[in-house]
Amino acid sequence: MGKQTAKIFVKVHEFVKKIPKGQVTTYGWVGRQVGVSPRVVGWALHGNKDPQISCHRVVNREGRVAVNYAFGGGGEQKKKLLLEGVTFVDATHVDLEKNIWEDMGKNGD
Repeated sequence: MGKQTAKIFVKVHEFVKKIPKGQVTTYGWVGRQVGVSPRVVGWALHGNKDPQISCHRVVNREGRVAVNYAFGGGGEQKKKLLLEGVTFVDATHVDLEKNIWEDMGKNGD
């Protein structure tokens, strides 16, 4: 991984650490806040090995958990979210209306 890529991944990881317990956000929202595409956010999170970075709190724009969640698949991601009180509309989709977090990043905080 090059230095520029590593810097971008660090920005993604630092932003994701801010997502509050019991809430989720999308790859697209994280990407807009740090200036990269949603796909780059996915790459950064998939390669993460730090349990302090709450990758399970990031879902796709439809609220779907990641089938290829790096820490045990989508079922494990869902289990972690349920333990935090996140609600689902079906087996694989978070209820974004009730659980979305988009407040912090607007000011770059």
